[in-house]
Amino acid sequence: MNKYPFIKEYYKILSKEYPEFLDEYINTLRMQKQKGISVSCGRCYSKMNRMGFWYSSLDHSIAVALIVWNFTHDKKQTLAALFHDIATPSFKHCIDFMNGDSEKQESTEDLTRALITESKEIMALLQRDGITIDEVADYHMYPIADNDTPMLSADRLEYTLINGLGQVEELWTLDEVKEIYDNIVIVTKEDNTPEMCFKSKELAEKFTDVMSQLSLVYVDDKGRFSMQFLADIMKRMSTLGLISINDLYELSEEEVINKIKECDSQNISECFKKWTEADDVLISDEPVLDKYSVNIKAKKRYIDPLVLIDNKPTRISSVSTKAKECINNCLSSTFDRYVYMDFNFEEDKKLSKVL
Repeated sequence: MNKYPFIKEYYKILSKEYPEFLDEYINTLRMQKQKGISVSCGRCYSKMNRMGFWYSSLDHSIAVALIVWNFTHDKKQTLAALFHDIATPSFKHCIDFMNGDSEKQESTEDLTRALITESKEIMALLQRDGITIDEVADYHMYPIADNDTPMLSADRLEYTLINGLGQVEELWTLDEVKEIYDNIVIVTKEDNTPEMCFKSKELAEKFTDVMSQLSLVYVDDKGRFSMQFLADIMKRMSTLGLISINDLYELSEEEVINKIKECDSQNISECFKKWTEADDVLISDEPVLDKYSVNIKAKKRYIDPLVLIDNKPTRISSVSTKAKECINNCLSSTFDRYVYMDFNFEEDKKLSKVL
């Protein structure tokens, strides 16, 4: 899978002025570890999940930082945005699935402060720049960087833009992304908090339409199955002593995959191979005996952006039937069915006894 070929042009759209101070932080060892993690949550390693190009967690973090810089020109907020996924492990939100947090997908965020603090490089840079750990360790404190669903934030905006550029589905072009992005302004709401807001109702509707199409892909049967399967592989290998939780934060996904392929459990490596080569999953209304079948819920991602109507910020869903239908579409996903593949992912009892 090739790296996104137009990333430089994309970054220029997000911020015409590049904040040079970011480079030293990006080049620290801890941030560079994010280069080996795909934003696809491991889905890109199976034929059943179409992913258009390689886009890393670091690529995403830089892009979110550029968006925050573009709208705030605030160094602390921009660095908080850069660090927001520093605690992302291999296979990203699959580890939330492993932790039983498939619906909120926030279980790994608690490590953000610890990983920043443990990086002597990052801490030295922060001290030099007169910035405390408290000012950059939690991007949730900055509404432009992150806020509660269904509001538009830099994080949600970025993954919607890049996923619609073909990382997930090819739904718009760079020119269309620029048109969307240039239409966004920051408004101050009645509660005195800032939020991104569209100037054009038409472009707000267009953004919401693409967002809703992507939202359905995020929680489709193949994706939920893949994330739970990878989560169960990691859990099984951890239980058997074949991989450590620390490995998930220190190794690239390629290195973790090599561990899976070469592990002593033939069942794990063979089932993983079948998953990588599969074109689709199977569906059942009931649990399927002697097959690996899962019934798992997932986080429903959706955005109801603000738009200026008579110079007043208004949720697009309240002034557009089309946008409201798109959002309802996102929320209509059900997870009642069992999703399975034609293999039995059983514990290797012989290996368990040896260990």
